[in-house]
Amino acid sequence: MKPLLLAVAASAALGSSLLAPEVLAQSPAEAQVNALEGLAGPQPGSRRSGAKGICASGHFIGNAAGRELSRASVFKGDRIPVVARFSVGGGSPKASDKGKTVRGLALQFQLPGGEQWQMANISAPVFFVSKPEQFAPFVQARTADPATGKADPEKIKAFSAANPDTTRQGAYLAQAPVPASYGTVNFWGVNAFEFEAAPGKSRFVRWQFVPEAGVQGLSEDQLKAMGDEFLAGELRERVAKAPVSFDFRLQLAEAGDNLTDPTLAWPDARPVVSAGKLVIDKVADGMGGACDAMTFNPLVLPAGIKPSADPVLNARAAPYAISLGRRLTEAAKK
Repeated sequence: MKPLLLAVAASAALGSSLLAPEVLAQSPAEAQVNALEGLAGPQPGSRRSGAKGICASGHFIGNAAGRELSRASVFKGDRIPVVARFSVGGGSPKASDKGKTVRGLALQFQLPGGEQWQMANISAPVFFVSKPEQFAPFVQARTADPATGKADPEKIKAFSAANPDTTRQGAYLAQAPVPASYGTVNFWGVNAFEFEAAPGKSRFVRWQFVPEAGVQGLSEDQLKAMGDEFLAGELRERVAKAPVSFDFRLQLAEAGDNLTDPTLAWPDARPVVSAGKLVIDKVADGMGGACDAMTFNPLVLPAGIKPSADPVLNARAAPYAISLGRRLTEAAKK
């Protein structure tokens, strides 16, 4: 289906009043990126989402439990080099570290034979949209009106009423404390992937990175005493004393579990196995580094791991590429 027809179909599904007319002239991926730019305002050279972040590096060691589920080389037990990027949600590189937004942990594993595994994890167990066509309208509903400088709460209310599945992530973040450190927050991969142990033997999973130091949030009194910039410095100090480690855990799907809606968490009763350990032992001195030019496209996968049919997952590569292209163009003009 052509991009224009896709946009028209999305408008019909979501309500024409919720989709700005200019979106109809854009591809769905362009509409997503343009919506993010409209929300944050001009931020030349910055990522359109998770703009504020720092680069780090370390390694991953898989284990026998991982090997039982997937033939991917990442689980063979070797020390796999990893480039990481920790971030604060939103499109502004000046976002406050005190905001009740998601924190991000993006990773690139450099595997033997030139293979790579990229992923983008967040500090919430669910995503904020269940369908790609909801993305741009969700963001546009929260974009400030030029006349008032503020978002229209009625637009947000109307969109949420028409799309109740898009309220789940916000509800989780509203009740969760602001993370005290990038090294003490749980990060989830909210999409389902198929782990293949051998031809004809596979299992769908979702993963999470659980901090070995434990989950630590800030109280309201602690938060008041903090400045808007503390996460990067805190992580540098923490790693200088000792590496920061995360337990890589796989939640295993069972019959009937939804594999295509990232706004729905699977039941807590589902089996969870530890499949490896991520260790972060170096943090970049400044805001730049090896992670800057990486897209962390979650569809870059090694043999033995396949994407599910989740439409949100499968739609992520195109906007990532558009965002990177714009960032590189802007950087070249500086």
